Formats: sequence, structure tokens, C-alpha cells
Amino acid sequence: MKNEGIDGTERFMSPGKNRGLRAVRHFNVGELVFSCPAYSYVLTVNERGAHCEYCFNRKEGLSKCGKCKQAYYCNVDCQKGDWSMHKMECSAMCAYGENWCPSETVRLVARIIVKQKVSTERTPSEKMLLLSEFEAHLDKLDSEKEELNQTDIAALHHFYSTHIHDLPDDQTLTELFAQVNCNGFTIEDEELSHLGSAVFPDVALMNHSCQPNVIVTYKGTMADVRAVRDIHPGDELFNSYIDLLYPTDDRNERLIDSYFFTCDCTECSSRSKDNAKMEIRKKLDPPPDAEDVISMVHYAKNVIEEFRRAKHYKTPSELLEICELSQEKMGSIFGDTNVYMLHMMYQAMGVCLYMQDWDQAMSYGEKIVGPYSVHYPPFSLNVASMYLKLGRLYLGLERKNHGVKALKKALAIMEVAHGKDHHYVTEVKREIEEQK
Repeated sequence: MKNEGIDGTERFMSPGKNRGLRAVRHFNVGELVFSCPAYSYVLTVNERGAHCEYCFNRKEGLSKCGKCKQAYYCNVDCQKGDWSMHKMECSAMCAYGENWCPSETVRLVARIIVKQKVSTERTPSEKMLLLSEFEAHLDKLDSEKEELNQTDIAALHHFYSTHIHDLPDDQTLTELFAQVNCNGFTIEDEELSHLGSAVFPDVALMNHSCQPNVIVTYKGTMADVRAVRDIHPGDELFNSYIDLLYPTDDRNERLIDSYFFTCDCTECSSRSKDNAKMEIRKKLDPPPDAEDVISMVHYAKNVIEEFRRAKHYKTPSELLEICELSQEKMGSIFGDTNVYMLHMMYQAMGVCLYMQDWDQAMSYGEKIVGPYSVHYPPFSLNVASMYLKLGRLYLGLERKNHGVKALKKALAIMEVAHGKDHHYVTEVKREIEEQK
């Protein structure tokens, strides 16, 4: 297809940011700016059987692939639609059996390679930006990232070399993996549970801001970009690349580590939310000095990383203990609305949900949702998902009024972020109606 562009927008050279996307007309809050189909995507292994491999639809009674018996589909049409991508993975899974374990990134890159072999022209997901134009930042990779890249390349060869003819050479693969790592997206559901990984070239054209004016949500394997602030002609469209909960220095550490730049938005320049995000425990006598606070932030970052690694080998009870002990230590300096305290509360809530300790999960949710509403920008999916989880917990614990109130707060955000016709919105409306 030819470069048709996206109505209401134009690609331009953004000062200090290379290329970007800007509006050429006005967009109201909640208005759909554009939709972009995935160039390539892959359902995460943990969701197999619950979601269709092709359209990501969530339903019961999916039919599994008769050959590999690991991929599930809504119907024959979805299975046929996915066959051009699934066939090479199907053969690989059959060949390796229980030993088939490539990472999600490796699986996605394998599908991109297959797609590139059959799609030599611009695709509907590349109206403004070609996948081949993705930044790779190879010159900025440290030794650890280079080593991870090489590990992924080795895994690609190991699992797919006999199932994909003529794999690209290692230099090309090095660049492709780096491009995907910098420009890939994670597809999530309404509660922000991970569903899969994808590349959306036109969405990747947008630059980052910690005060975004658009938000990206998903309808199956389609990315929808909607306005969360009024956008005027000439305004650049800014998405957020990272979780915006954290204070300025932390956000920029994450941006440098993953995307190799620091943000110069108004929020980063003014640091207007940093004091609230770094709330110190009240009535401490004497108050902690700067070094004590810095030391506790360092501890918090270490325990966050420890918890991330511990998820793979510790029991739920052990994980909950990490959360509780870290909150106790941080609580000697940090207030309950401090973002690092909130982070560990959120992890604890997740563990409690897994353990089906509904009362404790609800207790954590109640502590989190208020500060989230303050720390995050307007129409944040993180705030919506917390109200949604809390509302569903209330209803499960037969606290009907609290449940409906929380669901309505989630719905008000979701109608803007997802659009009023989204099936997640319809589902929440149905849950509310059932309580009448």
C-alpha cells in the first residue's frame, strides 16, 4: 500500500526529539485519534486456553490446534487467519515438546521475520512509519544488553532455524532485536494483566511525555490511540512509555535504561508532584535528613528488583513476607502514600489475589486507590484498573454499594481511555446493571 497517512495527523521533525506525530485538527478528550493494527503479535503462553491466539478474544470453549494442542482459537476462521504465523511455531513446538521455551521476544521476532518474507510492501500498520525505520540504538547498548541480545539470537536459531528458511544474518538479527526492544508494546487487558507482545509502527512514531495527551489501549490486536487532554492543531501527540507513578529521577532512570533518553516535559522540569510522591512519615522527631531518604530510596529500588526476581522461585507466602517486611522498613521514614510504599502494597495485593485472600487484597486496594488518583495523570489506566479490581472484590465480598461505586469510577475513566463502545466498557456496565 502507498503511504496514505493518518487523518488528522502528520509526521514531522520534533525539535530535540527527531521525528514525531502532531495533530492538524482539534481532538476532544476521549476522541479516537487513530487505530493501528499490529504489524506482528504473539499471545503470551500463560493466557493460552483463555484467549484466542489470533484475535485475543477472551472466551470459554476455545478449540485447540489439533497438531500442537497448545494454541487455541475461537473458530475455524481464526485458526485459518493465524495459520501463516502459527505454522512455523506449531512445527517447532511439536519438535521440541516440553523443551520448547523461547522467550516472548524471540517468538515475536520470529513472527516478524516470517511477516517480512511475505509482506514486501507497506502494511496498514505502517501508514506513517515503517518497521525498518525503528531506532535500534546499537551504539548505546551496554555489555549486559548486548549479551541479552546474543542470547535471544542463539535461542532464535535453536528453536526456529529448521522451521524458518534463510534466517537473517546475526548483524541483521542484532538490529532487529534491538528495534523490537525499543519499540515493542505489551498488550494488556482491563485489569492490566499481560496478554501478549506486539509491534505497532505508527503508534511507535509518537514521542514520550510524562504529561501525555493521548493514551494507547487495545481492542484485541488493534491499538487505539485516544485523546486524554484537549489537543489543538499543531500540538505534538505524546504517549507515555513508562509507568508514571514514580518521581522524576526514577522515571528518567527508567527512560535512559530502556529508551536511551531523558524527558524534558513540564512535569520533569517542574518536579511538581515529586514531594507528594516522596511523602515522608509525619511527626518524625527528628525528621530524616536527605541522606536517610536517599538511602531508603536505594533500599526500595533494591527490594523492588529482588521481588521481581523472587517471583520466579519463591512461594506466595514468601513473596508476601518480602512485601510486608519491606513496608515495615520503609514505613520508618516513608508515609503510606509514598510511591515506593504503594509499589510494595500493589505487589502484596497481587499475591493476596493469587492466594484468594480477598479481605487482605481489598484492604491493600483501599490504601492504594486514593493516592493513585493523585499521583497519576487524568484518565490513567492504572487508576481505572485499581477501581475495577476493588469493585469486583467488594461485589465478591457482598459489599454491593461499595462495589457499584468503585465500578462506576472505573467506568468513567474507561469510557475515555477505551471508548464507550469497547467490550471492556460494555462488560463493566453489565456488572453494574446486575446489581440493580
